[in-house]
Amino acid sequence: MSWTRRVLSLDRRFIFILIGLATALPLLFPVNLPVRVTPRVEAAYDTIDALKPGSYVLIPMDYEPDIMAELQPMAIAVLRHCFRKNLHVIAMTLYPAGPPLVESALHIAATAEHKVRNKDYVFLGYKSGFQTVMIGFGESIRQQYPIDFYGTRLDDIPVMRGVDSYRDIQLVVNLTASSAADYWIQFAAGRYHMPLVLGATAVMATDYYPYLSSRQLLGLIGGMKGAAEYERRMDIFGDARRGMDAQSLVHVIIAILVILGNAAFFVARRKGETGPAIRGGTAGPAGTAGPPR
Repeated sequence: MSWTRRVLSLDRRFIFILIGLATALPLLFPVNLPVRVTPRVEAAYDTIDALKPGSYVLIPMDYEPDIMAELQPMAIAVLRHCFRKNLHVIAMTLYPAGPPLVESALHIAATAEHKVRNKDYVFLGYKSGFQTVMIGFGESIRQQYPIDFYGTRLDDIPVMRGVDSYRDIQLVVNLTASSAADYWIQFAAGRYHMPLVLGATAVMATDYYPYLSSRQLLGLIGGMKGAAEYERRMDIFGDARRGMDAQSLVHVIIAILVILGNAAFFVARRKGETGPAIRGGTAGPAGTAGPPR
């Protein structure tokens, strides 16, 4: 059998197994492929890195479990950077399914950087109403969150003493998978002139490039790729870089299969080869039809 027929009659189950292995193996045995840090991620890193120790950073984590693969590694990397710089973190979420994700990210980052809840950071919890909360923070955080996620009065939390509005906060870092970013830009950055960094999903990121040039955003982290760049800048190897290893390897394999399958198809057609593999046999990388039923 010629190589073209072998390629075009390749069992699709072999391809599924190959893609599965390409996804799993880099997660279990990281390849640590090189990552280039883009200017927008570098700007986000530099904005946080320029803050003085003891500064306050408000981090709204506005996403839910369906997006955690992209944004959870990003949240952990940003939190670790804040903790490593000895910044005080005020974490919150505007999504009802967000608290477990925020708790997990805070726990992982705080454990890695040896930080303590209520002393180095606080988790305010969930609050509904995008505009109400964002505008309310301009007047009083305690009016929106009289207690934190664990039921402790904010006045009894050491890290929150003397902090009650945007005036006491040096930076907002919004990590989001929705239009919440537009409201933070409109109210926090626009109305209250808060410095703002955005972390968003990859499909959202390009929509916010104009805000970088207008300086309404001081940095932008886009998707798992952006999170991997941030981890690279932090010199840590986290879930984002592992995920990019797997994603990159899968993309390479798919590209090779597409090229190989199409090359085999055109070579076979030029040679005048016919048969089930070309007329309608088992699907190969070129996407030929499956066996007739």
